[in-house]
Amino acid sequence: MTPAVLPHLAIIIVSYNVRDLLRGCLRSVAAAAARTSDRLAVTTVVVDNASHDGSADMVAEEFPAARLIASQENLGFTGGNNAALRWLGFPTTEISDDAPQCGVNADTSASAPRPDYVLLLNPDAEVTGDALWQMVSFLASHPQAAVCGAGLRYGDGGFQHGAFRFPGVAQVALDLFPPVGIRGAHHLLNSRINGRYPAAWWAQGAPFAVDFVLGAAMMVRGAAIEQVGALDDGYWMYCEEMDWCRRFWQRGWTVNALPAAQIIHYEAQSSRQRRWLTQEQLWRSRLRYFTKFAADYPPGALWLIRRLVCAGMAQQARQAERRFAHGEIDGVELAQALSTTTAIARLYKG
Repeated sequence: MTPAVLPHLAIIIVSYNVRDLLRGCLRSVAAAAARTSDRLAVTTVVVDNASHDGSADMVAEEFPAARLIASQENLGFTGGNNAALRWLGFPTTEISDDAPQCGVNADTSASAPRPDYVLLLNPDAEVTGDALWQMVSFLASHPQAAVCGAGLRYGDGGFQHGAFRFPGVAQVALDLFPPVGIRGAHHLLNSRINGRYPAAWWAQGAPFAVDFVLGAAMMVRGAAIEQVGALDDGYWMYCEEMDWCRRFWQRGWTVNALPAAQIIHYEAQSSRQRRWLTQEQLWRSRLRYFTKFAADYPPGALWLIRRLVCAGMAQQARQAERRFAHGEIDGVELAQALSTTTAIARLYKG
């Protein structure tokens, strides 16, 4: 009797200077893969973005079964994931809108079989329990689903939002001008207006459809990647998973959250290393996203978002100057704050 072919999952981990967290992530992946070895074939691909903390050497020495792509430059989150997708045999350009709709596969010819599923996993994340199998099983039993995201928890076990609604003007306003000190602010920030799904939906444990999931733990059907293409490499970091999910929805696929598939996410450990650079990159990516999908928003929305961001940057600059005057920050941080807010405002003025 010919043995059954196991579904093939490729796990992509893009890492930058978080060696110890990466080690914990890879250990959790190895343990999860071992628990499902009779049901699932797992390939792990680590893309090291020119780390200088010995991350690449650690992977080579301690996890020889993992495929290591050691980049000589920092490719960013998008470039790193696309490098791994390219190695796995997927198209790494965005497929035009006149391609076939969901359920009709593109040409899958390649030198090696492409995986059935791909999990984008942050190096500051750890897989727990049977999360890998739960996510694979969901996609296998829901042929219209392109993406599923895990139920995320902080390192202390606290709940973390892992999926959101597509952002609009209200979310931009709340991000720039948070209602600090206002009665009911917590409920507003965790409401539909701010793109959040009810905590009760996550608590009940059943899958539910969402606009997009975080790239921290995002599993994607291989056939959907073949049809829609890889991440848009116009994003260096931030918003790329939001863009990808929107493109899947546009092609007739669905995106879902799986609260029961638990993954620990320590959150933003790489980006915190360069705070002001990442803030500028965040708003640069958001502008690309809003401009790219401007037709999906009400008339004037992009104009209003541009005005809000310029006003928000002016306020942040004034706050930085006040903090410097009160001795709360030094001259170096003030200069970084003013340089960043000026650059972002200039970008949004167009």
